[in-house]
Amino acid sequence: MKQKFEVLILEEVWDLLDTLDDKVKDKIIYNIDKSKYVNDPKLFKKLDDDIWEFRTKYRRLHYRLLSFWDKTDNVETLVVATHGIIKKTDKVPKSEIEKAKAIMRLYFKEKNKKR
Repeated sequence: MKQKFEVLILEEVWDLLDTLDDKVKDKIIYNIDKSKYVNDPKLFKKLDDDIWEFRTKYRRLHYRLLSFWDKTDNVETLVVATHGIIKKTDKVPKSEIEKAKAIMRLYFKEKNKKR
C-alpha cells in the first residue's frame, strides 16, 4: 500500500506526547502512521477549509492533534501537526482551530523567507 503523505510533528506536539502515558502515546503514533495509508475520518478528519485533526480515543478521553497540509513543493505531500489537546467531548474548541491557523500562517511565512 502506498503512503499518501508524510507527517511533520512540531515541538508543541512532542511536548504534549512526552506528558502522556506510554500506552496512550503509542496509540496516537500508531493512529498517525495508519492514517498515512488509509482514508479513515475516525483517524484523520477535516475540521474546516485549512485545519484537520489526527484523532485518537483512549479510555474515554479524546486526543486531538491539529494539523494542516503543506503541498507547496509539489514533490511530496506533507501534513504538519501543530499542537494537541485532550478533551472529554468530541467537539474541538474554535480557539484551538484559530491557534492552529496562526501556527500555519507563521509556518508558511517562515518557509517563504527561506526561498
